[in-house]
Amino acid sequence: MKYNELGKTGVLVSELCLGTMTFGGKGFWTAIGQVPQDEVNQIVKTSVEKGINFIDTANGYSEGLSETMLGIALKELGIPRQEVFVATKVRIRMGAGANQVGLSRLHIMDSVNDSLQRLNLSHIDLLYIHGVDPITPLEETMRGLEDVVRSGKVRYLGVSNHPAWMMMKANAYADKMGWTKFVASQNYYTIASRDIEREIIPMAINENIGIMPWSPLAGGFLSGKYTRHNEKAGDSRRDAFDFPPINKQKAYDLINLMAEIGQHHNVSIANVALNWVIRQPGMTSTIIGAKNLLQLNDNIASANLELTSEELQKLTDASSLTPEYPGWMVTRQSAGRWPE
Repeated sequence: MKYNELGKTGVLVSELCLGTMTFGGKGFWTAIGQVPQDEVNQIVKTSVEKGINFIDTANGYSEGLSETMLGIALKELGIPRQEVFVATKVRIRMGAGANQVGLSRLHIMDSVNDSLQRLNLSHIDLLYIHGVDPITPLEETMRGLEDVVRSGKVRYLGVSNHPAWMMMKANAYADKMGWTKFVASQNYYTIASRDIEREIIPMAINENIGIMPWSPLAGGFLSGKYTRHNEKAGDSRRDAFDFPPINKQKAYDLINLMAEIGQHHNVSIANVALNWVIRQPGMTSTIIGAKNLLQLNDNIASANLELTSEELQKLTDASSLTPEYPGWMVTRQSAGRWPE
């Protein structure tokens, strides 16, 4: 397993991160996965044995059950605390109360305390704010995050699903106040949906912020189960929960190309899709999820795939973004700027 530095923190995380959205299955989250505790333990054990030291969860996953089951697994397996880097999140509604949602100082503090209880840990290694809160000022959120860092309950901070300008504004305010800045950004990124290449990836590379792609298989659409002739897999979450959004016609073309490349290497379509993401500029740790050990092992194997430069270029060309303003003007005006 290869390890990458998280921003400029000196912390090394595995290039694959174990996602836990499939753990438990409660309420809305049953469509994502319903992995029971004994299988959760096996997934965590196998991941750690194969070199994954980064585990991602969220307080909102299965209404807190994912955190609880991860905490039980870490304890029952006897995994030393310093051998794993655990991330969780705050933002999603956690109860019926008016303040049990969002990114206020109040909810951040309450959520961190609750997450630590569920995880049975003394601290959270990385806390993401799990989306934009339209009514809480960023300054208020940054102060709340600084409070939980200074309390020793959180080590590092990240964002998830935020526009680039908002990350820059938040970090500029933290820098001005001498507070803790964001070092990680968790974003939807897949060969079938490359939107973050417009603003977020260039910003992250420039600012030394680690990118953690979520749903690199586009919610299972790139698992190999879907083709133009098989629009329902029968055992995939996309059958019941068609998310995240993608251009399916373009994705089918990509699936055909990845099937051809995968056959050459004797690997799955999912392996090719994951490997393409892993090898893109700015990627720190790609999040993989699994409903069973078979899926987990196949996903982990993607890190060892060695696609040729020609194959990578074919995939990149076939999945390229449609130019948008001002990007196309920047490219046009940059031509010839460098000395011959």
